[in-house]
Amino acid sequence: MATYIVLLGSPGAGKGTQADILIEQTGLEHISSGDLFREHIRKKTELGQLADSYMGKGELVPDDVTIAMVTERISSPDCDRGAILDGFPRTLVQAEAIRITLNEKGTDVTVVPYITAPEEILIARLSGRWTCRASGHVYNNLYSPPAQKGICDICGSELYQRNDDTVETAKKRLQVYTEKTLPLINYYRKQNKLVKIQGNQPIEKVTEDLLAALNIEA
Repeated sequence: MATYIVLLGSPGAGKGTQADILIEQTGLEHISSGDLFREHIRKKTELGQLADSYMGKGELVPDDVTIAMVTERISSPDCDRGAILDGFPRTLVQAEAIRITLNEKGTDVTVVPYITAPEEILIARLSGRWTCRASGHVYNNLYSPPAQKGICDICGSELYQRNDDTVETAKKRLQVYTEKTLPLINYYRKQNKLVKIQGNQPIEKVTEDLLAALNIEA
């Protein structure tokens, strides 16, 4: 039976790491709206040019364009046994569109893992990133700190914090994500498909909980 997973995750919760592990464990196709945008833009498709016209102005790509890209991708034969949807849906309109598309294939979203963690941990993770001013090497105070504070291990250049890596920006990102995602969380909770996964655990334990939610043995 086909398995379609909608992977949700708070910024800083480790969704990206777990998505990579999940793809390897399940062998399912990975459908990322961001990757689709870049692919269509690179290939200069009609949808790609349309998406680029919005992204180039710093605007959100409209639902209908995003939906068209994802539904086209999920209709491919390699997605017949399922797929991991990452970064989509982001709105209720998109959630309904994917439900209709999957229903036409005689299936539906199977499960929706939602990876989260206490706000203070998320903020610490998001605001702990420092970047090498010379070469762009990235460090994190929690996971990969430099040997000497403020200095790049590789080239000895100064480390600085980008504007989007500050505590204030981290708080704003979490607020926006919560506001935008809450309707989706409620939508899938009412369908008994939402499974909350605690992201403030060792990576291996988060993976274990994820696979358990999907009834997959590690």
